[in-house]
Order: sequence, then C-alpha cells, then structure tokens
Amino acid sequence: MTPVWRYGRPALVILLAGLAVGVPLWLVAVTSAKPQAEAIRPNLDLPRHWQPADNYADAVSQGEMLRGFFNSLLVVVPSVLLVLLLGAGAAWVFARRKSKLVAAAYALCISGLLLPPAVITVVMELRQLDLAGTRPGMIAVYTGMYLSTSIFFMTGFIRAIPMELEEAARIDGAAPWRIFARIVLPLLRPVIATATIMVMLYAWSDIFYAFFVLGGGDRATLPLNLYQVASAQLYLNNWHLVFAYVVVMSLPMVAVFLVGQRKIVSGITSGAVK
Repeated sequence: MTPVWRYGRPALVILLAGLAVGVPLWLVAVTSAKPQAEAIRPNLDLPRHWQPADNYADAVSQGEMLRGFFNSLLVVVPSVLLVLLLGAGAAWVFARRKSKLVAAAYALCISGLLLPPAVITVVMELRQLDLAGTRPGMIAVYTGMYLSTSIFFMTGFIRAIPMELEEAARIDGAAPWRIFARIVLPLLRPVIATATIMVMLYAWSDIFYAFFVLGGGDRATLPLNLYQVASAQLYLNNWHLVFAYVVVMSLPMVAVFLVGQRKIVSGITSGAVK
C-alpha cells in the first residue's frame, strides 16, 4: 500500500462523511435565513438578502414553539428518568444473578434492540388502557422502546465492577437498596450519561410514534408540531420558516450532544466492551 493511499483513504472517508452531513445542514441553515421569494425552491446558494432574525421570530411565534417545547420536556424528561432507573435496577439483577431464567429474561429484554415495536399493537393496547392520546401513554412507549439499550450497556458495565465492593457493604449490614444507591449508581455515571444523551436525542426528534400515540392537538411535541405547521396552508410554500423551525428545534439537542459527546464514547466502550 502506497503512503499516498494510506493517508488519503481516511481523508476521503472524512470528506464523504462531511459532504453527507454538511450539505443538508448547509441547505437548512442558508434557507432559514432567506426571504420567502428566495426560499420557494431551496438550494445551496447564499441569500441575496439576509433575514434570519425575522424568520426565527416568525417560526417561534406562528409555529407555537414554546408550547411544543414544554410538551416535549413533559414527555422526554420522565421517559429518560424511567429508562435510567428501571434500566439500572434490571441491569444490576442481570449482572449479578446466574441462572437460566435470568439469562432468558435478559435475552428477552435486549431483544428490543433488534425488534421494533409494532405501532398498531401499541396503539390498540394504549386505547384499552385509556392512555392513547395522553402524555403518560407516550412516556410508556418511549420507556419501553429505549429500555433495552439502557439495560444492554449497564449490564456490561456492572459485570466489570468487582463483587468485593458489594460484599463488603453487605458485611457492614447495608440493605440491597442502599448498596444499589450508594455503590452501584455512582459507578454507573459514564453509562448513565450515555443513556441519557442517547434517549434524549431519539425521543426529542421522534415524530413517527408521537403521531400515532399523541395524534397532535395541545399535547403535540416539537417534531409533531412541526409536521402540523408544515402541513398547514400558512406554511405550504414557506420553506424559510419551516427550516427556521428545524434549526431552533435542533439547538437544545445540539447543545446536549456537544456537551456530552465524550461521555457517549466512554459509556459505550465501557458498557459494550467490558
């Protein structure tokens, strides 16, 4: 292998990845700063007249983004907390108990990584439980969807924790819940950070399941609200407002990702490799 190809191949991969990610981002960014006349047919050209402040202000006010933002928080935050608490508790049991029943339960729990939930079945079950179109129903769906990922990473991490730490606490008379809260949870911080960021990224941008479970209205999350706004007559040809909505909606998760990107890598390697 020639030195040119050896060093050129990584550069080529980076270039292709940059184009695949950068071109759509550039399209959204420049279109969100254009007036309506220039944004009727979105393209990569720079705006001849810049008006990002007006576009973003109109998107926030006309698109009812504040209501969608709080609706997203009311759904995403409880889902993340439940995924973390239930995932950590289940992972602790799966990592410490050795039996065929526990192994079968673990395989069943992580099967959600490969088997997506059936939307029709989920919606019918929520209707029978009177949870369809409600935030608790949406929280239950997100918790069930992302619990497998949390259990998978946390189980692998807990198996690397020495048993002697827990045995010493038992000798001192610590109850199981105290061992879990004082020893296991603090050691799970890298994986907890990873699971938090991943679940937030997925749930914050979800529109598919939100469409079938919530169905819109006053409980619509930000992505679902964007779909309703973009389908309305007011926004039919207003791509500058649609893309401005997309930019503002993405800013919280971009900030979360930038702050916790190192935690994602360390948590994945700790939970999957160990």
